[in-house]
Amino acid sequence: MKTENRTFIVSGGSSGLGAATVQDLLAQQAYVSILDRSPPPEEFNSPRVKFFTVDIREVDQIEDAVEKTVAWTKETGAPLGGVINCAGVGVAAKIIDARGEPHSLDLWDFAIAVNLTGSFNLSRLALKHLVKVEPEQGPDGERGVIIFVASAAAFEGQPGQTAYSATKGALRSMTLPMARDLARHGIRVVTIAPGVFDSSMTAHFPAKTRRSLENEGIIYPRRFGQPYEFSRTVRWILDTPYVNGETIRLSGAGRLPGKL
Repeated sequence: MKTENRTFIVSGGSSGLGAATVQDLLAQQAYVSILDRSPPPEEFNSPRVKFFTVDIREVDQIEDAVEKTVAWTKETGAPLGGVINCAGVGVAAKIIDARGEPHSLDLWDFAIAVNLTGSFNLSRLALKHLVKVEPEQGPDGERGVIIFVASAAAFEGQPGQTAYSATKGALRSMTLPMARDLARHGIRVVTIAPGVFDSSMTAHFPAKTRRSLENEGIIYPRRFGQPYEFSRTVRWILDTPYVNGETIRLSGAGRLPGKL
């Protein structure tokens, strides 16, 4: 799909993998609507960027941002091209903790609300408009792309990742049926499942944990993934129409061990 002069909604676009995605989209002359709780960095101050303060748990805020984004596309003449769902949280809790207490239901609900329901709501509300976009010229007649962000934990969750893995595994499971639903509209659905990446989530890992992951969990290159490698994967997905209904692991051939 052509990205130049198309508008993409990026949740969680103010930092981390989302910010790297925004930067790469701007380099391709795309327009970007950032939905985040925090404002983006100054470098994103551009007429091709709109920022909306959104708590991804609040459906009214999501809907308002989507409607305003669509109105913006009418002003710029850059039609909606898709959604990249980068908003997410990392949570950790054993199903039974050291005191014999069960997993917090509030923590479970929080993880589901942000990682799963938030991505679902943003996608469905944007799709209401994306299905009406004029299809691209050519035999495929493509209208747009929805990208979800899962995790290696969707495949090999570690101790304490029951809630987190549940959310990421659900995104992985949604990918194919949603792609099948949207085929008649010329819209693709693809999920990226990153391994361990340098991000705000991993910045606070103890040095021992980091060394364990680099030495045992990652094969090659033996390092954490870099945000630009994620954004280049997004670019490849957008550029390649035959990539559809898939979950793409981005892991350096790594597999999370059962225990760090």
